[in-house]
Amino acid sequence: MSLIVIKIAADEPSDNVRIDSVLNSALRDFDYRVISSLDETDPAEIRGQRLLFALPLGKYGLNSAYFRLLYTLRTRQGLLEGCTSAILIDGDSELYTKSTGTELAFALNSAGSALIGRPLAEGTGSLHNFRIQAKLIGVDCRGAYLAAVRDLADRLQKDRLQKYEKPQLLALHASSHRTSNTLQLWEQISERLGGSFEIKEIGLRNGTISDCSGCPYTMCIHFGEKGRCFYGGLMQEEIWPAVLKANALVMLCPNYNDALSANLTAFINRLTGLFRQKRFYDKALFSIIVSGYSGGDIIARQVISALNMNKSFYLPPHFALLETANDPGEALRIPGIDEKLDNFAENIRRTLVQTA
Repeated sequence: MSLIVIKIAADEPSDNVRIDSVLNSALRDFDYRVISSLDETDPAEIRGQRLLFALPLGKYGLNSAYFRLLYTLRTRQGLLEGCTSAILIDGDSELYTKSTGTELAFALNSAGSALIGRPLAEGTGSLHNFRIQAKLIGVDCRGAYLAAVRDLADRLQKDRLQKYEKPQLLALHASSHRTSNTLQLWEQISERLGGSFEIKEIGLRNGTISDCSGCPYTMCIHFGEKGRCFYGGLMQEEIWPAVLKANALVMLCPNYNDALSANLTAFINRLTGLFRQKRFYDKALFSIIVSGYSGGDIIARQVISALNMNKSFYLPPHFALLETANDPGEALRIPGIDEKLDNFAENIRRTLVQTA
């Protein structure tokens, strides 16, 4: 399958130079075509296609054409239904590439696109972010940058999420069943999924999981290769095996001060040991996010950054159900909530269940 590269023009022509050179070098063996804007694009032209968004940011992390792209994605509902995307961002400073990447990933996903695991290749101004990869493969930082973009394009072209007769879901939370709006929404989703799935739910409350303590890289590798963590406990004994068994992870995330809860953050950090031995490209990621006031998009972007961009989980289209509710039970009284729950459950089913 050929790729479509959506090349966003820089405000300053000089900011195009490196990203154009990288694309020309890294994609020389790929079948692809370039378009410069989605503004006038017929959805039928890109439906079901593999899209690589290439964005130069310049020194200050700003690009007026990028803001027009965000406007298009947010206002043309369903523009990218059936598409699968990845992102290349090239900056001229050490800042803004990752934060812009997560913002763009959330916008693409909300417009209907899936994203492959680890969908972002980013070049900071110095390319110092590639120093470890360069050392591992025996090239300079630019060579590692080119290798990362080639790998990104190759995975974008080839990766497909497998479907199953009876998929296995792992739902993780750190909330109280009695008071949590997030858990109440999940219970409704779980009921709608019925017997089509094998569902496991794990609660991470009351000190059941400690955070990563920052072991040396070689120690983490040593224990990870043996399927263990130096600190053991629930993470190694129950959660890692459940992650390995699952076909999809459902993160149940109330908004705590515009951040993931401490226990869910600890889970993500401790997952690094397992990630040393196993990538998660073949596992889908969903989330239910409830905010008391606002900021659900902030949490969604944190989940994308940590688990899709970092830990390589596949991001299905419309991966997150985002609602606002404060008092216990309020989420179930949101106008139209039953239809939203029906649609979210159907999205999970459509993503994972093998049809005859």
